[in-house]
Amino acid sequence: MTFPYKLVATDLDGTLLRNDDTVSERTREALAATAAAGAAHIIVTGRAVPWTRHILDDLGYEGLAVCGQGAQVYHAGEHRLLTSLTLDRQLAGLALSKVEAEVGPLALAASRDGLDGEVMVGPGYRVQEGPLPAVFVEDPAELWSAPLNKVYIQHPELDDDALATAARAAVGNLVDVVMAGPGVVEVLPLGLSKATGLSLAARRLGVKAADTLAFGDMPNDIPMFAWAQRGVAMANAHADLKAVAQEITASNEDDGIAVVLEQLLQS
Repeated sequence: MTFPYKLVATDLDGTLLRNDDTVSERTREALAATAAAGAAHIIVTGRAVPWTRHILDDLGYEGLAVCGQGAQVYHAGEHRLLTSLTLDRQLAGLALSKVEAEVGPLALAASRDGLDGEVMVGPGYRVQEGPLPAVFVEDPAELWSAPLNKVYIQHPELDDDALATAARAAVGNLVDVVMAGPGVVEVLPLGLSKATGLSLAARRLGVKAADTLAFGDMPNDIPMFAWAQRGVAMANAHADLKAVAQEITASNEDDGIAVVLEQLLQS
């Protein structure tokens, strides 16, 4: 059985994971068959390593994972961080002051670097319910007291898309801003994206962009689609990602990844 790609890159939330944070048996089997046909699988997620490890362990996943929006390349089998890029905190602080000058006060959270980096949550920031650990701080200065991968921003009135657009316009060339999911707008090191992290991981495997099939659901997957040979958006994907995808598959709840992999395995 042959497979036309050497690498399958999948986003995690809203793509590989169903809404209950599990991976269906059908999708597991399709990925296993793809691996048997010679293609590697890399998970590429906006989540930093501490918020990703437990899912990878549950999947029995032992390959490379690109975490933290491309900032971290993690070896799941060895539980080892291979590369990690941090956010320049001085530049980020300047960028956020420019955003606040345009839209008013923001609520902030920050993801600390490292295998055990905690997510520090500042006053007023609304944390989504779930099992992911967070540390609440009263003094916003504590958010900046250790190296960070990224900063999360929220606004009391603007929705995610409007906030990301306004922030992007305000920060200039200091940092990058991306909408990574519902309620998740992130400030990242300039030039960092899932594509930069994926290219590093792919190079370790000896695989090129031309050999890569990518799946995703949010605007932060756009650079990954631009890098890969083919980008497949889930039915539940954001309109901005659907606009640049070569194909739209079923939703994450309806085994959209498996649908495409099964077709390719049979062709």
